[in-house]
Amino acid sequence: MEEKKTESAIKNVKKVNLLDHNAIKHLLDESVSDIVTSRGYKEDVRLSNVKFLLGAIIIVVALVAQFYNKKFPENRDFLICCIGLYPFYRYVVLTAAMQLILYIKEKNAILFTYPLEGSFTSTGLVVSSKLPRFSDQYTLTIDSADPKSISAGKSVQFTKSVTQWLTKDGVLVEGLFWKDVDALIKEYNETEEPKKKR
Repeated sequence: MEEKKTESAIKNVKKVNLLDHNAIKHLLDESVSDIVTSRGYKEDVRLSNVKFLLGAIIIVVALVAQFYNKKFPENRDFLICCIGLYPFYRYVVLTAAMQLILYIKEKNAILFTYPLEGSFTSTGLVVSSKLPRFSDQYTLTIDSADPKSISAGKSVQFTKSVTQWLTKDGVLVEGLFWKDVDALIKEYNETEEPKKKR
């Protein structure tokens, strides 16, 4: 019985290669998402759905060009039109739209949420993070999804070394990390309290 417990505990350990900067950031970002959603915040996937829709449009254009109803000599003009439009339509317009979404809305965001059910606020959270290259300083920021809203909370953040949460073997000490992220969420929620009392 105890062997099964230790095996399951070993399987649940989050381990990362300490030499892989992107893997460290990904592990911490995934853990942050888990912590925030476990606090009752539901993930807002509307922006991801818009990006999927743009990708689907790209695929439809390619499929229409590939499987047009007429044989080659008859569909020559249509193919020339698709070949001319395809690179422009796909690589210029839709890629520009995707980059615009990334630049204006997403930035460093790892999670968008809806407001907590039963809360007085009408905006969700935007959780973003930074881990600069060749640095061990991880910055986590919690902001309002609509900063112009009257119910928007003040932006809060912390910057700490990843060595506080990762062992020398690359194992994430989830308890410490959970405590730091949870404290940041509480700090954000406390900045909203004075607005509720007015």
